[in-house]
Amino acid sequence: MTLPSRLTGVIPPVCTPLTPDHEVDTASLTALVDHLIDGGVSGLFVLGSTSEVAYLPDGHRKVVLDTVVGHVAGRLPVLAGVIDTATLRVIDHVRTAVAAGVDGIVVTAPFYTRTHPAEIDKHFRMVAAAAGLPVFAYDLPVSVHSKVGADLVLQLAADGVLAGLKDSSGDEGNLRNVILGARDLTAFSILTGSELTVDNALWMGADGVVPGLGNVDPHGYVKLFKHAAAGEWEAARTEQERLVRLFELIGVGDPARMGPSSSALGAFKAALQLRGVIENAMMAPPQIPLNTDEIAQVEKHLITANLLA
Repeated sequence: MTLPSRLTGVIPPVCTPLTPDHEVDTASLTALVDHLIDGGVSGLFVLGSTSEVAYLPDGHRKVVLDTVVGHVAGRLPVLAGVIDTATLRVIDHVRTAVAAGVDGIVVTAPFYTRTHPAEIDKHFRMVAAAAGLPVFAYDLPVSVHSKVGADLVLQLAADGVLAGLKDSSGDEGNLRNVILGARDLTAFSILTGSELTVDNALWMGADGVVPGLGNVDPHGYVKLFKHAAAGEWEAARTEQERLVRLFELIGVGDPARMGPSSSALGAFKAALQLRGVIENAMMAPPQIPLNTDEIAQVEKHLITANLLA
């Protein structure tokens, strides 16, 4: 489908369910897509950080793309992350995503190598030229070690290279500068990935949210967005605070034996399994799964949030 000039609403980064032997669990993936669509989301973002894209081989990426695009069948937009270290590798992923029929591309700055802003600029321009689809910059400096600053984003937007920004930087000042600078742009979407401050970002003028926790509770983020769109800011704040409390589930993993990614993604998948959406909470190696006690803590968070009886 053709993307709207401004993509708005809740566009969750879709988890990638896996089988016990680490293949893509396509049955669970389509069930998750149905869960998200039933929750009222406005679009889907596959192969992002919450999708474990950094852990997935190319064959797995293709299975995810083909499964989700085929199952959605044009009902809502599907954005695809084409995340890799540098431009030519990214363009290879672009070709696969375009062939699968996605509606837009999400791209980080190059990483692993040290890059200059001029090289980041060149990277986005080459990717956009290869894609022939709307391209969204993904600002994720904690992982790629390069900041996509407001000036560069706005120049690329003005030149028609970028259709939007997914901001997961946590830099609210930079986000606000992008929002201010983009007010005269009619075809540029600003999406926050900072799921704990969505009400604030929407109040500033962001167009939507890409929340990892939206896998677990899509209805909650849709409710929050609708309150904000209606100018019901007190109700939006109340729903945001409920989601902040639910988000505490990402910290159940013992830091003495696992990293924060294993804890967070493991909690999302455990919650989806507990809610009956996916078959199991398997994660891509070398991530460490949650143990029985940690999964029990996830269950308590779901019960408190009224997501389990």
